[in-house]
Amino acid sequence: MLIIMSGLPGTGKTTIARELARRLKATHLRVDTIAQALISSEMLRDEVGPADYIVAYALAEENLRNGGTVIADSVNAITITRQAWRNVASRAHVEAFEIHVTCSDAEEHRRRVETRVSDIEDMILPTWKEVAERFYEKWDRDTTVIDTFTTGLDEAVSLILGKIESRSRNR
Repeated sequence: MLIIMSGLPGTGKTTIARELARRLKATHLRVDTIAQALISSEMLRDEVGPADYIVAYALAEENLRNGGTVIADSVNAITITRQAWRNVASRAHVEAFEIHVTCSDAEEHRRRVETRVSDIEDMILPTWKEVAERFYEKWDRDTTVIDTFTTGLDEAVSLILGKIESRSRNR
């Protein structure tokens, strides 16, 4: 299965993705990690463009074809990247499960963005202004929405695992 985590920076998607990966013994592919590795290599100094996503798609597909579960962790702000993840799942002949992570309280979201510390060496985190002004397309289909302002980590992970289990039973 490909679990596609999406949401603005600071909403909690990486925290949820890590815990899901731990519980499912899945591969956690974080696009931020790939982007920073490309930047740190000095081959792409500032703007990685779509390279980080392209690398993530390839790694996800390879792991899925090897029988693994993959959790793709990225902002995934536009329809074209969302469809690209679905295409990865389709090519690997696995199910895609999409999760949109939000923080419905703007002040809490701002606090998280302004106080977080990067766990990726040399990564410069976006400012609140950059996050607040970031383009984020509305979803073109139904997806599982997790609001981390009203839902704690354990509850979020349990909800996702329950939906995955329910979907598996109904297939």
